[in-house]
Amino acid sequence: MEEGGSTGSAGSDSSTSGSGGAQQRELERMAEVLVTGEQLRLRLHEEKVIKDRRHHLKTYPNCFVAKELIDWLIEHKEASDRETAIKLMQKLADRGIIHHVCDEHKEFKDVKLFYRFRKDDGTFPLDNEVKAFMRGQRLYEKLMSPENTLLQPREEEGVKYERTFMASEFLDWLVQEGEATTRKEAEQLCHRLMEHGIIQHVSNKHPFVDSNLLYQFRMNFRRRRRLMELLNEKSPSSQETHDSPFCLRKQSHDNRKSTSFMSVSPSKEIKIVSAVRRSSMSSCGSSGYFSSSPTLSSSPPVLCNPKSVLKRPVTSEELLTPGAPYARKTFTIVGDAVGWGFVVRGSKPCHIQAVDPSGPAAAAGMKVCQFVVSVNGLNVLHVDYRTVSNLILTGPRTIVMEVMEELEC
Repeated sequence: MEEGGSTGSAGSDSSTSGSGGAQQRELERMAEVLVTGEQLRLRLHEEKVIKDRRHHLKTYPNCFVAKELIDWLIEHKEASDRETAIKLMQKLADRGIIHHVCDEHKEFKDVKLFYRFRKDDGTFPLDNEVKAFMRGQRLYEKLMSPENTLLQPREEEGVKYERTFMASEFLDWLVQEGEATTRKEAEQLCHRLMEHGIIQHVSNKHPFVDSNLLYQFRMNFRRRRRLMELLNEKSPSSQETHDSPFCLRKQSHDNRKSTSFMSVSPSKEIKIVSAVRRSSMSSCGSSGYFSSSPTLSSSPPVLCNPKSVLKRPVTSEELLTPGAPYARKTFTIVGDAVGWGFVVRGSKPCHIQAVDPSGPAAAAGMKVCQFVVSVNGLNVLHVDYRTVSNLILTGPRTIVMEVMEELEC
């Protein structure tokens, strides 16, 4: 499916009015900040703006200098001037995404102070809304994988809707995927997702019921946002538009009161940003870091040591020697909204340097120290990690990787 694609939303005016509408807009704003902040964090790690720093004989891991970051934002056209850059970072600070390393400054200042993303030190508070958002994002990514056919165009009461799922089939799928142990537990999960505005009935007429009724994800977790858009707060009375990161907007055609829905195709800008986010999967500097999740996870940071994790050098010839103590394994990894969740290093052969425990690669069974044999059927035993990384980044979201793993003695 296309990245950045969107499906239809409920057509009822009640979905965007009153306290329920205000709560939904606030959730969307929170989600927008979370996603955009994670995009920025990964880019800063990639370009080594975030790194370990020393001050007064003390080392502060994974932090950035406020003044340097503002320079970076202006240089990369993420902010037009220093005042705007400060407002952008203050927005992230107010949402608890970044903080001063010693929590001595509440305001983001254009000076040589150290700040850090809470994702990098595990201090981000996981309230119920954030947990629901994270759960919804994971389910959405699973459903959007090419192998999954649960989301389909369907009709209800004579109206056709895009990317819908039938309640009863969705509950079966949740149990099958291990997201719930029983149908009752799966139904309770759906009620929570609905309460937080993540899923909804296609016409917003029914609560979640184990039935043949059709539902959709209200939020499009794959839609990318520009950093400057964090400052564009919507007024409580404003209607959703295509620019909304999660709105699944109802469309009308030929001046008729149609309740059909239109998929939003990704723009060139979205595709470019996607490539930038995906490129973080292979970048690992002196204090490199990689995460595959666009949301804030409760899992500890994945630190990528620049030194090889291998105990000793291994050649391609050694791997291919008959009777060598290595076993071949094949993984199919579906990238999420940011990447695939692993770091490739080394040369001839490359190896897996780090794996995000909460990422798609870990879920597929990938581990550190495995040697990369092929990517999407192409042998890569005799190339370096840059070539392998480029092959992955320019390929499809779903990758098939063959690796060789040393057998335990």
